[in-house]
Amino acid sequence: MSIMTEEQARAILTKVVGMSKADECTAQLTGSIDGNVRFALNNVSTSGIVSNTELGVQVAYGKRVGTATINQFDDASLERVVRRAEDLAKLAPENPEFVPAVPKQTYRPSDTFSAATAAITPEYRAKVAADSIGACKSEKLVAAGFLQDGQSFVAFANSNGNFGYQRGTQLDYTCTVRTEDGRGSGWVGRNLQDSAAFSAGTDVRTGMRKAAASADARALEPGKYTVILEPAAAAGLIGFMMYFFGAREADEGRSFLSKKGGGNKLGEQVYDPRVNLYADPWAAGAAVMPWDGDGLPRERMDIIKDGKVANLNYTRYWAQKQGKKAVGTPGNLLMTGGTKSTADLIRGTEKGILVTRTWYIRMVDPQTVLLTGLTRDGTFYIENGQIKYPVKNFRFNESPVIMLNNIDELGKPVRVKGDEADFVMMLPPMKLRDFTFTSLSDAV
Repeated sequence: MSIMTEEQARAILTKVVGMSKADECTAQLTGSIDGNVRFALNNVSTSGIVSNTELGVQVAYGKRVGTATINQFDDASLERVVRRAEDLAKLAPENPEFVPAVPKQTYRPSDTFSAATAAITPEYRAKVAADSIGACKSEKLVAAGFLQDGQSFVAFANSNGNFGYQRGTQLDYTCTVRTEDGRGSGWVGRNLQDSAAFSAGTDVRTGMRKAAASADARALEPGKYTVILEPAAAAGLIGFMMYFFGAREADEGRSFLSKKGGGNKLGEQVYDPRVNLYADPWAAGAAVMPWDGDGLPRERMDIIKDGKVANLNYTRYWAQKQGKKAVGTPGNLLMTGGTKSTADLIRGTEKGILVTRTWYIRMVDPQTVLLTGLTRDGTFYIENGQIKYPVKNFRFNESPVIMLNNIDELGKPVRVKGDEADFVMMLPPMKLRDFTFTSLSDAV
């Protein structure tokens, strides 16, 4: 019963909300079936399927809130979880920032479900591992990777008459390829909603080429360089930056979007005019649920428009306090760009560095979003439009805010999911000037 139909979910939620004696009640059902296969040293190490369904109940007496969860759905269990939530609410202190449950809403469905992904079998996962391993073995390379696929549903209802139901699917694949002596490393990653667009045997070739080409890396002096960030490399920095688009943090002086003397930088030119970032739950190839965690409908919304800050994220409490309209928190991040591929940007570069991937990113200064991190899995020196040789990895100290003011050119956006962000992104490869590398790293 991990994936319930809309009718099954509605019946349970209606029953739960009707059982509550509190001032208000919100109930949410979530369920998933997730499969995976992991391989390393050219051998499968683990595989499995995990399924689960859970009911969460939140009730409020005035501003006192209690929450309880359960994964049994007989009437006695439903009664028990509701009473547990009510008992906890009666014991809880008042929440001064309490906001009542959302009223009845209308949600426009988004294309988050793929029948092909939902139908993935253990045999499919085994073939992904075999295709990845077999291709690497044939070239005397070593593969380590992970495939995770899943289908899920979410349904919720509250005592105000609101209800939502939708299904979704997702596939994540990563593979790190090393040379047998460990001196070369390459990486490839795919994040998709529809598995029909995925071929491990084709995609792994990217990691293989980079692994073979990255051996015998040379040391370059740290400093400021023109760089080409592949979309996966850019995702780590830009995804981190988006956590600082909260209106409250900006209004309270705790963000790079805070103005001296009070207020925020909404409407101000903060980035290069070519920077356009937006959210759209119905975006082709990057659709997300049409509501956020509070049940607020998401909208197509500009976040950065022609380099100006167009919108900030308001919680329901802060929107009410500031007299603003609260809309659903974005579930994806989409950036416009051009038509060129990473290879095209390389061909137009006189001197620079290609960065495949960034990782281990940490905050240095929240007021400027200065981040530090490392390159990995294939870093290369470019000269006269060609990759000349691999270079040792760098530690960088860079702010994505400054980075997005130093744009030379943007390529064609592709779907990625950064290590530092839990949302879907469509980002272009980026050619940037004056990217700051501070030291070398011997790791491959």
